[in-house]
Amino acid sequence: MSPDRGGRRGAHIPGRAGSAEQARARHTDTRRTFPPLPPRARPGATPALTWWGNAWVEALEDTALDPARLARGRAYADRGHVDAITVVPGRVLAYVHGSRPRPYRAELRLRTLTEEQWTRFVETAAARPEHMASLLDKDVPHALAAAVDLLPAVDDLLPECNCPDPAELCKHAAALCYQTARLIDEDPFVLFLLRGRGEQELLADLTRRNAVHTAQERHTGQAPALDSVPARDALARAARLPALPPEFPVPVHPERPPSYPQAPDAPDPLALDLLATEAGVRAHTLLTTGTDPLAGLTPWQDAVRLAAAHPGSGLTAATRALYASLARGTGRTPVDLARAVAAWRQGGPAGLSVLEEEWDPPAGPFDRARPALLATGAPEFRPRRNHLSSVAVQLRLGRDGLWYGYESDPGRDDWWPRGDPSPDPVAALDSLLGRG
Repeated sequence: MSPDRGGRRGAHIPGRAGSAEQARARHTDTRRTFPPLPPRARPGATPALTWWGNAWVEALEDTALDPARLARGRAYADRGHVDAITVVPGRVLAYVHGSRPRPYRAELRLRTLTEEQWTRFVETAAARPEHMASLLDKDVPHALAAAVDLLPAVDDLLPECNCPDPAELCKHAAALCYQTARLIDEDPFVLFLLRGRGEQELLADLTRRNAVHTAQERHTGQAPALDSVPARDALARAARLPALPPEFPVPVHPERPPSYPQAPDAPDPLALDLLATEAGVRAHTLLTTGTDPLAGLTPWQDAVRLAAAHPGSGLTAATRALYASLARGTGRTPVDLARAVAAWRQGGPAGLSVLEEEWDPPAGPFDRARPALLATGAPEFRPRRNHLSSVAVQLRLGRDGLWYGYESDPGRDDWWPRGDPSPDPVAALDSLLGRG
């Protein structure tokens, strides 16, 4: 707490939440009040983690004409100067503490969507089961956001504040906007409320529209005729049993599992969905190819594969929980898992092996790589086993004969996979540096 406030943070202020329980109690479908967010453990860290949270921050920063006011507003947000935040359709408001004893009332306005736009949004979401599952998991697919211009563009956010600063965007309104980005990060339904729809109303619309789609599909779709044997014939005491019918046809693609709702004391819906999806894909592959694609993987390799199959790199709330669970189950840290995921996405099991295993390659291809790199004007590379290292870049030769690029901050031995592997070390370096 800064000295200039003299302990006044605890004084009664109109509109301020007294406690987290009182703030939650004031939640309705069209009005939500959130308790003050705690100061950030690392001031200056990325203000948003999800792609939609970053879009919100970009709209703010593109609107601001004074970077200095923006920086002070971000510092206010990081230090927890923003009190309870109330969100209603088209508006978000809060009291923000500045250098004076009494806080200022800051507000952001955002245009709500029309009925036609909401109808288009609900139709787009209900038409695809994966969109419905994403929304229930507090995730926003890009296609849904683009269907109705859900995210604010430049000049969409209109800030107001009762402070004496004549600027259109003062530091108090900027602080409120950064804190709102944190709320939207964790729960995109806050953004939906700002655009005019409460969570319960929107979910009810989605449920009704999804039921209509399901009924239409059942009415129009015809299941293929399947041969069968009556149970009485199969169980009859006949000398010769009837021939078994042919096997059911294998579907072209594995089907998606049902959406699992969140319920008290129930397993995590994301974990259930992940297990069911993985089991379906594995069974489908076994049926169509006769081989189990995961039989040869170790538990660690399978954990990395699972994490790599989910976009977001552990940035959304759902993938952060997945990363933490997988890391804990394999005795690793989330950072270890994130680095391994980058290697898996770079080259699959071979890429993970390059990350974790050093070996002594034959002299021929390894010795030819250094002069080839020098001929392109690349800096001097120092050899060590299957590694060629420079100041901030590194090339590793895999047992598959491919070169894999790695990158680190200068002076640190913290190497991360980057770029695409290649049998040509120069091509691998160009991919690492983004030169082609």
